[in-house]
Amino acid sequence: MTQAAFGALVGISQPAVSGLVQAGVIEAGDPWKMWLLAYCARLREQAAGRLSADGQGLDLVQERAALARSQREAQEMRNAVARGEYAPIGLLADVLGAASAAVVDRFDQLDGSLRKTCPDLPEAARTAVQQVIASARNEWIRSTVALVEAQLDALDDEVPEEVGHEDDATAR
Repeated sequence: MTQAAFGALVGISQPAVSGLVQAGVIEAGDPWKMWLLAYCARLREQAAGRLSADGQGLDLVQERAALARSQREAQEMRNAVARGEYAPIGLLADVLGAASAAVVDRFDQLDGSLRKTCPDLPEAARTAVQQVIASARNEWIRSTVALVEAQLDALDDEVPEEVGHEDDATAR
């Protein structure tokens, strides 16, 4: 039986039959009964969701498992946010920025406050206080940056590659 006759028998086009031959579903030299059995077996696999329609890519079972995993991870994230374990990175950055600005403003006002409240304080003492404050501020900024980088690296290690990163990511 020719490929065209087989196509007519099962109701598919000649190019579809050629595609089955190229995909290795049917062998060109086999009898038509073998073709029919192989074609029906492929249809059963597709109908059962164990084989994608084109014979490639994820099948229905894998797609359902991937969807279920994604839904589970999204629900776990919502639960963690509700428990206060996670918050949007943008919110955390805004809060940290506001807190930093408030502390820096207070540090900047220290020199004027010292001059007002302790006018007889020697200049060397005022300079020493300012140096300690500046050193503490710089160390606070350095350690905050290091902590944020460490947490983001840890978060990157927790995120599986197939999930990737989203723009509205959250952090601990």
